[in-house]
Amino acid sequence: MEERDGRAGGFRKDTVDRLLRLHFRDGRTRVNGDAQLLMAEMLNVFVREAAARAARQAQTEDLEKVDIEHLEKVLPQLLLDF
Repeated sequence: MEERDGRAGGFRKDTVDRLLRLHFRDGRTRVNGDAQLLMAEMLNVFVREAAARAARQAQTEDLEKVDIEHLEKVLPQLLLDF
């Protein structure tokens, strides 16, 4: 896992930090840099897997373009897998 230009795993560190803070109950909770890098990598894997599954769904429907409906079809199983 690398950190470049304030980005971790392809996501900006402040974006990862804000996503994590959405679920914290105590506003004083702090997240160290390693936890941010790990979460960014997990988000990266999740997004790539979602895109790949949506593309496969579009292929099974003999379509060349992936649409939001394809993502909606694969999302329930994707969430169960993660």
